[in-house]
This record gives sequence, structure tokens and C-alpha cells, in this order.
Amino acid sequence: MNKVMSNKWIIALYVLPALLLIAVLIYIPLGLSAYYGLMDWDGIGDMKFIGMENYINAIQDSKFWSSAGHSVLLAIFSTLSLIAYLAISMVLASKIKGADLLRKIYLVPMLLSSVAIAQLWIKVFNPSNGMLNYILMKLGMENPPSWLAEPSIVLYAIFIPILWQYAGFYILIYYAALKNIPDSVIEAAKIDGANPIQIALKIKLPLIMGVVKVTIVLAIVGSLKYFDLIYVMTGGGPNGASEVMASYMYKLAFSTNNFGYGSAIGFLLLAITLVVTIIVQKLTASKEEIQY
Repeated sequence: MNKVMSNKWIIALYVLPALLLIAVLIYIPLGLSAYYGLMDWDGIGDMKFIGMENYINAIQDSKFWSSAGHSVLLAIFSTLSLIAYLAISMVLASKIKGADLLRKIYLVPMLLSSVAIAQLWIKVFNPSNGMLNYILMKLGMENPPSWLAEPSIVLYAIFIPILWQYAGFYILIYYAALKNIPDSVIEAAKIDGANPIQIALKIKLPLIMGVVKVTIVLAIVGSLKYFDLIYVMTGGGPNGASEVMASYMYKLAFSTNNFGYGSAIGFLLLAITLVVTIIVQKLTASKEEIQY
């Protein structure tokens, strides 16, 4: 076996199917997207080479930068929400009564499709008979807002179901990391007189910081390319108030049949996401890792 695995040709043969799959599903589509961005094309007819015109127009497009700002805002909210997810995970990992049931409840949104979640929250935000405005009116608010129709608040309203949708995912990751901490470490801290808050901040958090850094990258990258729930709930409206980069790209490519320009936007979205990912990894990089 060792003789076979030491043969470079055999190793290459084993790796080749995976490399081909990655090339077909990732690298070739990326190359085609960059190539289509150089064309004036409606997605069906003949392509006309126009060089970097689409990319230059995209950089000068105020709607693109507005949608990029919305995506960045979602990334900020997603990152801040990790604090709440981490706090919930620490409570669940502290062996409270009913923790198993709560974990299952938090995972329910992960079992639903984005379309189902979008339809559910459209009903919740309904200005006439939605549950949210009903509660607000019962509490004394005479004119509750039309959540998905007011440009000033629609983006923040959409953030609520997005963060709710992925809460269980991050809570599960943090919970697994916390349960992996040996009980002896926690018991030693208790013997030394540490209270629960000190144990959480000075013992548990440093020990799972590697996992926290990974979730920060996942939250930011996922937010920058988020599309489905926003598109179903508002389609980027009203008047672009909830438009994000991915939904703007989709509209250009498939609604206005400007496939070349949409491909350029898509490639810029990839470039922005890649740059932000590298920056976040650099900022969260640490030479020291706590072992236990």
C-alpha cells in the first residue's frame, strides 16, 4: 500500500476526479463570468466584444454601490448577531433544564426553505393583518409602519428573518465547540473562585476563539452574497431600498436581459467578497492558539 501511495502518478489519478469536478463547477464558470463581462450580450443572441466597458460602468454605477452598501450593512448585523448566538450557546451548554428542547427549537428555521421563511415573514410584516402590527396596535401604537413598503425601514425588517434563519446554524457550531471543552478545566476555574461570567469570558471564550473566527468569516461572506430571501420578500424594493449585490446582479442579467453587464457585476461581487475575506482572515489571524 505504501508503495502504491508513494507513486506520484497514482496520487494524481486519485486526485484528478476531484480536480475535474472543482474545475467544472467553480473555476470554469468563474472564467466564463469574467469573459461574458467583456461582452454586450442579452444572454441569447450574438455577443459583441466591448472590452472593459461593463466593468467601468459598474464601478461608476451608483445603484451597484448602493446595493454593495446594503450587503455590507447586512454583514455588520450578521457579525454582531454572533454575540447573541454565542451567549445563547453558553447558556445551553451550562446544563440548564430544557437545553435539549431549546436546541431543537433553534434548529427549526434551518429545516425550512428560504422561500417558506420569506412567505412566513411576509405574513408577519403584513401592515393590515400581520401579527407584528397587531401586537403593536394592542400595545397602543395607532399607526404601525408598513414594514416592507417603507424605504427607511425595509432593509432592517428583512434582516430580522435572515438572522433568525441562521441562528440555529451558529448556535449549533458554538454549542459543539463549548461541549468539547473538558469539564476538568471548568471545574478547576470554579475551585479557584471564578463566577459564571468570568468562566464564560476568560475560560470558555478564549478556548473556542478559533471557532469564533471561522464563524465571523462565514457570516461576512454569506451576507455579501445573500440573495434568495430578500428577492422573494421584496425583490430589492421599494425603489432599491433593500437591493443587495446579488439581487442587483440577477435583475440586470435576467430581468433586463443585460447578461454581459450582469456577469461583470457578478465577477465584481466575487472580487469584493474575496478581498473582504482575506482582510477578515488577516485581522482575525493569531499566532498563538490555546491548547487544552
